[in-house]
Amino acid sequence: MSVTFKHAVLANGLTVIAEVMPSAHSAAAGFFVKTGARDEPSELMGVSHFLEHMMFKGTERRTAADVNREFDEIGANYNAYTSAELTCFYASVLPDMLEQSVDILGDIMRPSLRKDDFDMEKSVILEEIAMYGDVPFWNLYERAIEEYYGKHPLHHRVLGTNQTITDLKVEQMRSYFNERYSADNITVALAGKLDFDTVVKQLDQVCGHWEPTGVTRDNARMQTNSNELIMQDAKVHRGYLLMVAPGPAYDDPRRYAASLLMRVLGLPGNSRLHWALIDNGLAEEAACDLDARDGCGDYYVYASGDPDRLDKIERVVREELAMLGQSISEADLDKLRNKLALEVTTAGERPGGRMQRLGRDWTYLEQHLPLEKELARLNAVTLDDVKGVLKDFPFDKALVGRLLPEAVAAE
Repeated sequence: MSVTFKHAVLANGLTVIAEVMPSAHSAAAGFFVKTGARDEPSELMGVSHFLEHMMFKGTERRTAADVNREFDEIGANYNAYTSAELTCFYASVLPDMLEQSVDILGDIMRPSLRKDDFDMEKSVILEEIAMYGDVPFWNLYERAIEEYYGKHPLHHRVLGTNQTITDLKVEQMRSYFNERYSADNITVALAGKLDFDTVVKQLDQVCGHWEPTGVTRDNARMQTNSNELIMQDAKVHRGYLLMVAPGPAYDDPRRYAASLLMRVLGLPGNSRLHWALIDNGLAEEAACDLDARDGCGDYYVYASGDPDRLDKIERVVREELAMLGQSISEADLDKLRNKLALEVTTAGERPGGRMQRLGRDWTYLEQHLPLEKELARLNAVTLDDVKGVLKDFPFDKALVGRLLPEAVAAE
């Protein structure tokens, strides 16, 4: 498949990038804003996610109903999401509909932020917080992250808390929006069958008046905590274990070796933790992953099972971690390279997947990482690389969190 990378910067600092694929049968566009929970003042925790909702509530040109209707009329697959580090608004369409989708996306990036809409949507956000509050893993994860990052803003909850959302004022949201949703803090990523120069001209018309602010982010690696966290909840009946430890950052080449390492340890269905915990019935769930962030990264190891077995589950996890450096083999890497290469390639066959990878890479790295180069980096990972990253980022600095059923009094 022929793919050509394109790059342009508007006069106001808005970056536009694309992977043009003439033989593709669809096109995709995404507006990536380099802002998330870590960029919020603590008293405004959750404002980035709240803003994501508000972007669909109408503009000077469109009502909320217009936004939904026009997306549906062009058959768009559209949505948005917020993380600790970025917010994305995107749509995938047939090539002939790209112009309309870019117009809608560009328009909603300058929402009205009306107080009536704000007050109404606040109840939706609070309901979402309550919904996630019923998920045991989510409860443990959020508390563990708070303990792990301490006072650093990466401890912020993406949804915010009942208190911060209840106290949030629309004026505070508008101020945050004006600072963070600036032209020089947004990247527009495109992929698929498209005319790049035509889209750039359109974006200049739709977005060229946006102001730059020079907003930045402090991404220096911070000190994390290796505490123990014990939670109890009367609503849970299983035991939950979560370990969080430092890992490579997004811009660290060692993240490729770390990703393979995590798959050796916790790939569903065929991994060290699967055979040690799930196959023999000791645990119900076991998984691990690397979350490569801006300036830092985190390993996660998670397991759940009978509360009375949680001590043994943790002991087995630690044993597997201790043996990982000696037990991992070249055969392990060969299988995982092929599996990971298939996942990356499959995602790259669709413009929507390419657009997401392109936008994230530019937001974190400010550079284009072609699919072929990413595959080459994965394939170049050696056994020494994997053992090296395990040595550089040992699990002895892990925070260990547990969520258990609340003790029953005097049975």
